[in-house]
Amino acid sequence: MIDRDLFPDAYAFALQQINHIVIVEELFISRLGSSSAPHESTNTAVIPNFEELEGRLSESADWFESYVDRMENGSEKVAFVFADGKRGMLSIDEILFHIVNHSSYHRGNIARALDLASVPHPIDGYGIYIHEKEPARRKT
Repeated sequence: MIDRDLFPDAYAFALQQINHIVIVEELFISRLGSSSAPHESTNTAVIPNFEELEGRLSESADWFESYVDRMENGSEKVAFVFADGKRGMLSIDEILFHIVNHSSYHRGNIARALDLASVPHPIDGYGIYIHEKEPARRKT
């Protein structure tokens, strides 16, 4: 965790990046669920505290995991309106790829903020993640 008193800029930047990640995820959850958009923008004027963002990210991760478990057709197209008002259409597979790619990009930015604040962070690669999630893969 970044010490907000010693590194206020890095802390604020990391929170803003997490906020943006979760907003984009929540927007795509609403698109995949055919519900109204929960946000009008991909950022907010007021950034929630870390605990709230952590809870929302956890809820988002649980939702996506459950969605993928019951998903039947990744090539199905979903039409929607982006936060900037432009129309869009992506397949479910493309939306899922976007969520992973988008979050990875911003996690890299957060990792840089952690570096600037001298906070060690875990390796953030898929290979590490999947082997922690499925330890039996290490027994090959």
